[in-house]
Amino acid sequence: MRRHFDDMQLGSIELFVLAAEQGSFTAAAALAGVTPAAVSRSISRLEERLGVRLFVRTTRQIRLTDGGKVYFEQCRQALSQLVEAEREVTGQQAAPSGKLRISVPTPYAHYRLLERVAAFRVQFPEVQVEIHVSNRNIDFAEEGYDLAVRGRAPQDSTLIARKLEDAALVLVASPSYLKRRGMPRSLEELADHECIQFVLPSTGRLIPWQFMRDGAQIELAGSDAIVCAEDFLGMGTLAVHGGGIAQTYRFAVERELASGVLVELLPQHGGCSRPFYLIYPHARHLSLRVRSFVEFVLR
Repeated sequence: MRRHFDDMQLGSIELFVLAAEQGSFTAAAALAGVTPAAVSRSISRLEERLGVRLFVRTTRQIRLTDGGKVYFEQCRQALSQLVEAEREVTGQQAAPSGKLRISVPTPYAHYRLLERVAAFRVQFPEVQVEIHVSNRNIDFAEEGYDLAVRGRAPQDSTLIARKLEDAALVLVASPSYLKRRGMPRSLEELADHECIQFVLPSTGRLIPWQFMRDGAQIELAGSDAIVCAEDFLGMGTLAVHGGGIAQTYRFAVERELASGVLVELLPQHGGCSRPFYLIYPHARHLSLRVRSFVEFVLR
């Protein structure tokens, strides 16, 4: 096998990744122990070799081009694998280390995953965890995430999905709302109530409510008196303050139901759930920190 890279080219790739991570040639130079001019020349040589512009440069900042984003993610993963391979061979990789980037939706973050992340860090203190708490779908390749939690299995064959749980749904309202508007006695009566809905970021559409009727699962649109976007937990807060009826995850309102702050409605039509999956790119050699986190969360 002939060589594709010489020592200078590999060094240029390392400096490129460092500059992209730091968002600055100067910061990259300080970490690498070279001058900013050396970083700039090195990346210019890399761009000339590739025939692709990697950074858009201004007097105040640098930012990756579209091509640079793709190249950065691939180079970052490759360099990480080289480092881990060296540690494993030399016996230095006794414990996982490095940065782990995770994207997780708000309800699962606050009521499930953040607690596990704290426990994971106690066991693996050398792993730096960066958590993106949002209901927005992310792009693994372009945004550099290692893992994501999502409410549906991806269609992309390059991604692996491991089910975390089927989260039970519950219909709730506050006593003050029920005193003002009355208790709904059937699914049909929900059309006459103030319903709190959530917009699914991936489609821009309201998430339909799910119920069981005669042994089968059905969906109802409900009214849209109040619509929440981005933060799923906003529905529960609105319901607590008498804003209307909301369908949310039972794990997100367990305390409020136990204390009477919220009341469960139409329990005879309960029993529905939505899944949560842990998703990560399909790779022949997953980094030790990713493998360790997956095993920790799924055990």
